[in-house]
Amino acid sequence: MARIIIADDDEILGSIARDALIAAGHGAGLVTDGAEALRVIKARRPDLVILDCNMPGLSGVLLVQELRKLNDFALLPVMMLTGRRSSRDEELARFAGANEYMKKPFDPDELVFRVNEMLAKG
Repeated sequence: MARIIIADDDEILGSIARDALIAAGHGAGLVTDGAEALRVIKARRPDLVILDCNMPGLSGVLLVQELRKLNDFALLPVMMLTGRRSSRDEELARFAGANEYMKKPFDPDELVFRVNEMLAKG
């Protein structure tokens, strides 16, 4: 079981992701703001983080950049789960430090599969 933090200002989609991961045996929590996500990540030290690109407080791209600057979180697996669909958006997220990029709308089973793959590489 991995501890996963999901940061997404769309509570419905965030809840779908959280519930799918919990059903797969992981511990998962949802926050709806980037700045709050950074505080929770520092306090809880999750095994993996899922971020939306567009959030109030701190965008997912800026948040992953902040994590990569911190020694304790430089190697933390990060997936972007976002409505941004262009290849340029994906390039920017990966350049900022995201390990995976998944577009919304998403299949919960595929999310669980990709999260498990990321954790196995870990």
